[in-house]
Amino acid sequence: MTAAFVAAGLGIIPGIAQAADPVPAAAGVAEAIAKAATSEGFHSPADHTIRTTLPAATAAEGKGKANGKTAAAAPQTARTAPTGQAGPAQNAAAAATEQAALDAGANPALAVDVSGTSYTAHGIELTALITSADFALDIVIDWGDGKTDTATARGNHELHQSHTYDKSGEYQVQVKVTDAANAVQATNGGAFLTPGADFTPHTPTRLLDTRNGTGAALGKVPGQGSARVKVAGNASVPAGVTAVALNVTVTETVDSGHVTVWPGAGYVRPNTSNLNYTAGRSVPNMVIVPVGEDGYVELFNGGWQPVDLIADVTGYFTRASASGYTSMTPARFVDTREGVGTARGKLAARSAFTTRIGGLQGVPQNIKAVALNVTVTEPEGPGHMTAFSGTGPVPTASNLNFVPGQTVANAVIVPVAEDGTIKIFNGAWSPTHVVVDVVGYYSPDSKAAFLPFTPFRTLDTRQEAYGWPGGRFRAREYITQGFTPEAATGVEAYVLNATVTETRGTGFLSVAPSPYALPAAGEPAAPAGPRPVSSTLNWTTGDTVPNLVQASDGDHGVITFWNQGHEDADLVLDVFGVYQTK
Repeated sequence: MTAAFVAAGLGIIPGIAQAADPVPAAAGVAEAIAKAATSEGFHSPADHTIRTTLPAATAAEGKGKANGKTAAAAPQTARTAPTGQAGPAQNAAAAATEQAALDAGANPALAVDVSGTSYTAHGIELTALITSADFALDIVIDWGDGKTDTATARGNHELHQSHTYDKSGEYQVQVKVTDAANAVQATNGGAFLTPGADFTPHTPTRLLDTRNGTGAALGKVPGQGSARVKVAGNASVPAGVTAVALNVTVTETVDSGHVTVWPGAGYVRPNTSNLNYTAGRSVPNMVIVPVGEDGYVELFNGGWQPVDLIADVTGYFTRASASGYTSMTPARFVDTREGVGTARGKLAARSAFTTRIGGLQGVPQNIKAVALNVTVTEPEGPGHMTAFSGTGPVPTASNLNFVPGQTVANAVIVPVAEDGTIKIFNGAWSPTHVVVDVVGYYSPDSKAAFLPFTPFRTLDTRQEAYGWPGGRFRAREYITQGFTPEAATGVEAYVLNATVTETRGTGFLSVAPSPYALPAAGEPAAPAGPRPVSSTLNWTTGDTVPNLVQASDGDHGVITFWNQGHEDADLVLDVFGVYQTK
């Protein structure tokens, strides 16, 4: 399997999208997905084969086949000598020898070498190398999930078969080769662990706070320094997690900089960022990051001055059956300015409202967690916002921070109560408006598993190196990113980090799948599609604002990014992984 961003286009309303050359990162995207999906797999050599003698009835049936009593005729290869090397007498002797072998239980070399690997989140590519004398063989592949495939062969044979599991987990794969003519069976196989990981929500819990020494030494993280955070085996997060969902906050800043989160030990720190900050601002951002083999992740302070760092866990991914992901076109569930999803009017200080997610706007009832974009606007004082399950106390963790008059958004993954509700708590001492957009949900019935890979940049409108010819991200216009449908088979959503920078006014970014395919080279652009009402991030003049985006590429493999402001800006996109059903 391969996947690639294939083209970028600039849409002008009204106007025409101009296709760009394929971005240089295309091969990198394909390589990243293929590498991430390639599991360790298994290999069970032929000498691990278990041979079993079958009941006499099976032997009699096999002999009948060998003697021509059924459609499967007796083997001919052993009875036929090359022209000029054997005559009728030799052929007759060979036939007699073969029949004697049948009566004595022949094919002592029957064995099978089995290996399995994968190039997708839920798929296995199986190879079975069968060693056998020239007899008819029946083959049964047991995939370990209650499903089987069958095949037939004769003599030495190389079998290739693929299968897709419905859920993440470990499966016992077995290949059984039966030589009925000789009443013998050869069995071999191994344990296959799917590369993709399912999600388990976690009550928001603080794993790191350098202000008070939680999870690390007390004191700020120095410029160009890192803080290591224990994830696996901490705060009820199990060992063996493959990735973790963290809300990361930088605070007590005295200069500008950025923060990068990565698996740490054994990994090279990527040249991408998860959040950007300026002096005097507390900036949060949602991060989904692989966990290192030692159970830690690292947070790198890319600035030159010390900062405090906070990390709250909201869920984790394991290669075991739990909740898969289903993406949605972003839908507005709450807007206190309009009375959508809750009472109209600002959320009062130090108070919370409950809103239903499960069972509304196409979201099913049995979801375990929901992916949101939460926006605070028109706050009358500084504070923080916390999203949490519709039951239980308010967590000490926060999802976003704000100052008076600021409009700020952040991605949130939050557990959902059994009745399908969540709560939003205003931790400030002053009221504020709140907007909530749903972008997807996690459910036992959802099949898409998370496949993280080393993040890298695929678009930067400040540079032409990414195949982008359109200059700045122009006001009230849009940028499309295309994915080839053949290459992106089974991809439910892409996990991106979007950063808007070099802003000249106020505005907000919207991200949504396009209802139209990218045009072929030389063809007019497709229509822009409806302008979204949802927001992904908001900015003011001079801001650099990041946010996690879990974006579906829709039915046509195209994601559209809208500059909803009235001034130009620049857009940077980093890719962190995919959710995949195959």
